[in-house]
Amino acid sequence: MKSETIIGLVLLALLLVAPAMIYPVFLMKVLCFALFASAFNLLIGYAGLLSFGHAMFFGSAAYIAGHTIKVWGWPTEIGLLAGMAVAAVLGLVVGLIAIRRQGIYFAMVTLALAQMVFFYAVQAPFTGGEDGIQAIPRRPVLGFIDITNDLTLYYVVLAIFLAGFLVIHRTIHSPFGQVLKAIRENEPRAISLGYRTDQYKLVAFVLSAALAGLAGATKAVVFTLASLTDIQWHMSGEVVLMTLVGGMGTVLGPSVGAAIIIAMQNYLKGLGEWVLVIQGLIFVLTVLVFRRGVVGELAALLARVRKPDDDGTKDAGTTAASPTPHH
Repeated sequence: MKSETIIGLVLLALLLVAPAMIYPVFLMKVLCFALFASAFNLLIGYAGLLSFGHAMFFGSAAYIAGHTIKVWGWPTEIGLLAGMAVAAVLGLVVGLIAIRRQGIYFAMVTLALAQMVFFYAVQAPFTGGEDGIQAIPRRPVLGFIDITNDLTLYYVVLAIFLAGFLVIHRTIHSPFGQVLKAIRENEPRAISLGYRTDQYKLVAFVLSAALAGLAGATKAVVFTLASLTDIQWHMSGEVVLMTLVGGMGTVLGPSVGAAIIIAMQNYLKGLGEWVLVIQGLIFVLTVLVFRRGVVGELAALLARVRKPDDDGTKDAGTTAASPTPHH
């Protein structure tokens, strides 16, 4: 059994028993942002596209899910899918505009479009303006799973997170994911090999937007609230921080980064605005010292530990197999 599979099974077991030790609402917040960060990482870590506007998908889906569930009376699962679908469509529109740009120009286009969506959310009548959509009801999932209980809702959120995470994991390890990595490393070479790179990047952008929307819609159900905080540019900055701290381009890194940042916000909130200063210091340290993030540095450390053993085994085998020289 691969070490990655073993680690995944251990983490799954820990997540199943975690509510017995940690407040379920805190865990649900971590899972929502872990999915958000993983969706963002699919874009930046594997396609090499830095988006400064991913909060527009996260927040838009939260508003759509909140409105459809509260005002239109839709079932929770349909509301979540509606938020995810709107985020995907919005991702398609934004992607068609931004995908032909590269580097800082791509980032600035996504930021500008995200600000346009934010100002629309401020003025649109269905969003509730600065008050947001409050008291979103927790309707039974599939008609019989009562999610008014936090513990039950936790396992529903865990199932949503695992479904999204598995989609990302399968995408990364598919031929499509390998092409994305090739585009990230050397796009002109990928073009020379016959790949239509813009189409690959657009599909990755839409998939990332849809999963970010699923995370935002789920968060709205958990906290029974969809507000401007979810769609502000600060949220886009937070998901960048989560991804870099955990390890950009790693499968588990964004989830670990999300857990670290959310834990800081939760347990250090007594420090007030100093939390932002601490987050800034962590960001600087990550960029300067731990450039591969927590998971990336751990993976590199394990690789260095294993390498001498492998080399030693190889050298020993070579020595034993090599013939004795004759003089």
